[in-house]
Amino acid sequence: MSPSIADNIARVRVQIQTACQASGRALDSVLLLAVSKTWGPEAVRQAHAAGQTAFGENYIQEAVDKITALRDLPLVWHCIGPIQSNKTRLVAEHFDWVHSVDRLKIAQRLSEQRPEHLPPLQVCIQVNVDGGDTKSGVSPQELPALAQAVAALPRLQLRGLMTIPEPAETDVQMRAVHAQAKALFESLRQQGLPLDTLSMGMSADMASAIAEGSTMVRVGTAIFGQR
Repeated sequence: MSPSIADNIARVRVQIQTACQASGRALDSVLLLAVSKTWGPEAVRQAHAAGQTAFGENYIQEAVDKITALRDLPLVWHCIGPIQSNKTRLVAEHFDWVHSVDRLKIAQRLSEQRPEHLPPLQVCIQVNVDGGDTKSGVSPQELPALAQAVAALPRLQLRGLMTIPEPAETDVQMRAVHAQAKALFESLRQQGLPLDTLSMGMSADMASAIAEGSTMVRVGTAIFGQR
């Protein structure tokens, strides 16, 4: 009998706590974001029954359908995929968080289209920290100006940074990349931006990301199984 979603969540939470202990961090200092893309509402309901409330989605239209179907549950929805200009209104109207802001135009549209009856949209800027050719994200050089501009938008609240680095051959190399992201995060804080979120680490690199200061890890397959 294969493990249930609840079993998988419990196992991932233990892994997070173990990583926190190993790096001398508080056990509740890292939020688990369950990546539910391509999984239907019933899988999300099972995860919620196991105590999970934060869910990440990559595909916007699929996510909106799911959010609508699960309105009866107190869930927090995070958009973690790329956003095209023609999808910003859907994101602004349905999500609580966006991790993948990588240019000012998208941020401006999200701010303009965020409904007044909703609280400000919580956002992270996606940084291409290791220069991967296939990754979205602003360059480290362009990050400070973009961060200041996003922080000034009225219907957004800038919370931090998100990274999706390329896999590294060793844990030491992976930690070095995560450390670069942490340094960028701290640099922005020193410039006066009240950031508190570093969305960094997935199933394969979760421990190294936590060791270097991640506050939110994005885990999909280890919770829901292979797609």
